[in-house]
Amino acid sequence: PGPLGNATVTSEHFNTAGRMVKTGLTASVIVSQWTWAATLLQSSNVAWNYGVSGPFWYASGATIQVLLFGVLAISLKDIAPSAHTMCEIVRARWGKSAHITFLIFAFLANIIVTSMLLLGGAATVEALTGVNYELASFLIPWGVILYTSAGGLKATFMASYLHTMIIFAVLITMITIVYIQVYSSDQIYDFLNQTVSYSSEECQVLFSTDGTVESSFYYDDNNKKQYACGAVPNNNSGSYLTMLSADGLMFGIINIVGNFGTVFVDQSYWQSAIAARPESAAKGYLLGGICWFAIPFSLATSLGLASTALMLPISSSEAGNGLVPPAVADHLLGEAGSALILIMLFMA
Repeated sequence: PGPLGNATVTSEHFNTAGRMVKTGLTASVIVSQWTWAATLLQSSNVAWNYGVSGPFWYASGATIQVLLFGVLAISLKDIAPSAHTMCEIVRARWGKSAHITFLIFAFLANIIVTSMLLLGGAATVEALTGVNYELASFLIPWGVILYTSAGGLKATFMASYLHTMIIFAVLITMITIVYIQVYSSDQIYDFLNQTVSYSSEECQVLFSTDGTVESSFYYDDNNKKQYACGAVPNNNSGSYLTMLSADGLMFGIINIVGNFGTVFVDQSYWQSAIAARPESAAKGYLLGGICWFAIPFSLATSLGLASTALMLPISSSEAGNGLVPPAVADHLLGEAGSALILIMLFMA
């Protein structure tokens, strides 16, 4: 052990940050942990697909779990104040077989989440810089590995605070550019109404190589529309500006159910509750959940809706691969926009 400020660094302190983390830092860690590459990229994809209901369901469908985890954090501090991991608590309470079951669930959740973070980030890095995505997915985790091995849990808290700050700075920049500097909310509203007013023939002409229906690439081989043009299927009046979206609602239900798994069996959320002061744990989760809501909602309602309002030539497969935010940022700011999205992704 060696000195760190006035604390002696034991393995206990390395893994739990001394169990003395206050509300603000706990909240910023929650925001950072819950901000995946998917938060930044897929939220804009659901805005591209379903309109304004997509960002709402994405953000609210993933905030509920973090807010509820605050209740669990209170119980954790009360019942198991000296615990280190979720599986340790399960073993003490329900024995070996439950312990093994939860170990498998937690291990699978970590593998799925890690691979999704890496592949989502690597695909965007490849699209923006041309770096091979296998190389990008190998390089991305090294920064995190180095500072975590050097400073333990305390280092991840400090890094999370910095990452969250940078993400919000880019977010505010994007909202300002879309809704204040380049366009206004009234213009985006009118453009979205314009986008859905086109007939199928007009859309085919707009998305064609020489302005004829014959040379159109608007439909794919299975006769499904590929670009944001014309009425939105299963939305009220075919509009992007309605909350009455059948597909958006279906996505919302799936999102809510699925995210319970990714929060409650992910050790990182338990770790933050373990590291927090007893009086800060619940407040940190409530504050973190509310702050996190702003990230996917704001990003998707600015960049996501702008992509359909401006009718950028983004195909549905490209949108599905998370390329809506970089495409819009590149359209509005050129290379600087791509760089900002790239920095934001590295912070996620």
